[in-house]
Amino acid sequence: MNTYGDMFRVTVFGESHGKAVGAVVDGCPANLPLSKEDIQKELNKRRPGQSIFTTPRKEEDEVEILSGLFEGKTTGSPICALVYNKHMRPKDYEKLKDTPRPGHADLTYKLKYKNYDYRGGGRASGRVTVGHVIGGAIAKKLLQYTYNIKILAYTIKVGKIEGDFSYYKKPEIFENQESLKSLESKIWENPLRCPSSNYKEMEEYVLKAMEEKDSVGGVVEIVALNVPIGVGNPIFNKLNGELARGLMSINAVKGVEIGVGFKCSELYGSEMNDEMYFDDEKNIRFRSNNCGGTLGGISCGTPIVLRIAVKPTPSIGKKQRTINLKSFENTEIEIEGRHDPIIVPRIVPIAEAMVAVTLADLMIKGGFIHPCCL
Repeated sequence: MNTYGDMFRVTVFGESHGKAVGAVVDGCPANLPLSKEDIQKELNKRRPGQSIFTTPRKEEDEVEILSGLFEGKTTGSPICALVYNKHMRPKDYEKLKDTPRPGHADLTYKLKYKNYDYRGGGRASGRVTVGHVIGGAIAKKLLQYTYNIKILAYTIKVGKIEGDFSYYKKPEIFENQESLKSLESKIWENPLRCPSSNYKEMEEYVLKAMEEKDSVGGVVEIVALNVPIGVGNPIFNKLNGELARGLMSINAVKGVEIGVGFKCSELYGSEMNDEMYFDDEKNIRFRSNNCGGTLGGISCGTPIVLRIAVKPTPSIGKKQRTINLKSFENTEIEIEGRHDPIIVPRIVPIAEAMVAVTLADLMIKGGFIHPCCL
């Protein structure tokens, strides 16, 4: 499956060393103000070569929109957008043709499909997430335009180094527009996309791994603000279930937490339950947000809070044991090429994108957004 969503559908295409990567977005209502800059802004966040912590592959990732826009607005027809690959080095992968990389999809793709583009991981490469971000950029614009929904992701842990900032440590920051704007600046000015004050420790941790020809994983937190009450469904197509599905579709994501996540297993019911009250205007409020914005699979009006566990980049320079599928012998490989020593910073905008696409799809299906015309 290369398509995600039922009403708001994102079909991604391309390979790491193919001519282009991109997406076709179908189901976006007509009359949404949208520009190339709206999409380019999001693509710039995941672009390679922005720091020593990302692959040195130089790609400008300039988007070209082929269809679906007229006079600065969506027409309701499919929006096709692509980014041309320009700086490929396929020779770096010749040695991997018959020797699958440990931790990568080389083996499963080759055994399942027989015809596997091994150059840079082909279809299994993180490069294909350009399409995710294109879809996410359009979804974010739709959510912001209709409900002023804001989605923000950032790194909270690198390897074994935990940051001192997260939603549950400083929830008040998400209630103030100025502090939120300041937080956003902090995130995108930092090469690890981390607003924690101890980010230098994290940088040193990654640098040490790089010296040893190794890689590092981490944890990304995502917060969605202003999601109205009632998004999602009981039993199946739960809001939390669909968000987990979207986030788990990102390469390298191995786990998802919602709200306080696994910590809930340690709490008493009296500690976990989010008590309610009426404010002075008789609006329903919660005294805490341990549920992370969902109750019974339906949004309850509090911020949606998620975290994803991101594994270390599988392509590392250290010698590793593998097999040769042609000679049927055991062998060793040392991977060459240009790879991220830590994927976490570049997954941040992709995580935002998948949350946005999931919310857009559920909100169109649930009648919050008209499917044809705004």
